[in-house]
Amino acid sequence: MFTTFLWALLLIYAAGCTIMQLWLRQRSQASASPPDFKIFQTNYLLVYMLVMCADWLQGPYVYALYESYGFSRRDIAAFFVVGFASSALFGTFIGSLADSLGRKKMSIAFGVFYSLSCLTKLSRSYYILMIGRLLAGISTSLLFSVFESWMVYEHHKRMFADELLSNTFALSTLGNSVIAIISGFLASGAAYAMGFVGPFMVATAILVASSIIVFLSWGENYGDSTMQLQESIQKAVNTVKNDSRIILLGIVQSLFEASMYVFVFMWTPVLAADAAEFTEENSGVHGIVFSGFMLAIMLGSSIFSILISKFNVQRIQQNLLIVAAVIMLVPVFFKSAEVNLFAFMLFEICCGIYFPTQGTLRSYIVPEESRSTIMNFFRVPLNILVVLILLFSDKLSNGFVFLMCSAWLILAAAAQFRLNATPAPSRDNPSDSETPLTTLSTH
Repeated sequence: MFTTFLWALLLIYAAGCTIMQLWLRQRSQASASPPDFKIFQTNYLLVYMLVMCADWLQGPYVYALYESYGFSRRDIAAFFVVGFASSALFGTFIGSLADSLGRKKMSIAFGVFYSLSCLTKLSRSYYILMIGRLLAGISTSLLFSVFESWMVYEHHKRMFADELLSNTFALSTLGNSVIAIISGFLASGAAYAMGFVGPFMVATAILVASSIIVFLSWGENYGDSTMQLQESIQKAVNTVKNDSRIILLGIVQSLFEASMYVFVFMWTPVLAADAAEFTEENSGVHGIVFSGFMLAIMLGSSIFSILISKFNVQRIQQNLLIVAAVIMLVPVFFKSAEVNLFAFMLFEICCGIYFPTQGTLRSYIVPEESRSTIMNFFRVPLNILVVLILLFSDKLSNGFVFLMCSAWLILAAAAQFRLNATPAPSRDNPSDSETPLTTLSTH
């Protein structure tokens, strides 16, 4: 019953993605982008897809690799906690380095750090693997800040139209979902050929390739290269203190993405509790559900492309957060695997809408000179919330965890509501990239 329902949802979502992509392609042909923008966008998306592919390759086999080395569940949990903790601890420091030393340099450094993290998987030593998790945490902070910061700066520097920025964010989300599905098959092939360490070796080769492309084709850009590290962090702190919109946007990001990461940990036990297929070792149902989630994110990114042409971006975000909060209540009150799967697919659609929406808002609210630093500020509370869940997950019921996620999303919606009503502060030297939020609508 569950498998039949799952395949039915996959077919519906695949049809929805196909129809929307055909419609969006027709619309994009009617309003062609400048050739130089297409070259710039293609170059950025190529690098972005490569680094995301390297990241996705590792996900399915991290736990399995540690387990094959004989580590206990407690040891494996410690590895994951260290990864999130290092991202929270070093993220702000690394973000400031990117703003002062250059986003191109730190994008290359990302490839180096993450490659070293992958290479530590060749060792069975607990301490070497722990170093690998430290490097992975640092790499994650770079992954979700420096690439976007470089792209946004270059977009405004080259004076491309504002609406094209939203298009890049939408394509990033769409492409990331496609890459995730492809990476799953690639990781399976690598694991079959080389064992559990195989996906990490393939990821290393991809990371090296991405760093070479960045080195050869990207120009350098900075936040404020004249400041020392401490000054850069202090300036970012003062900027956040003086603009409540940045604080509110950070609250939204931390609470939504913390809920998303908790969902990643929780969807399997919730569905497994009521679907016998999850206990069958060779059913392959985990991979099928994952593919369904990626289809849902693709559908969400397509929906965003339609919504942004008709509605104000901050209003889209506010309604999205309310819908996501309601969806998170479903596992609290329903024990049906089919009902929960349907709700989880809807939540993934929300994720597909959220990423380009949040990226668009960040590009207009977060000032250019401290962008990487401030983006990593946002990740500190996010990582703390996720670490707390990891530490106490065995003591909390599934229903309580999802109830907590719903509460986080309600708080995020309240912060977004406040953000929508908050005017931009007056600045002596406003960022060139800053545009009043009231203009972010086609109406």
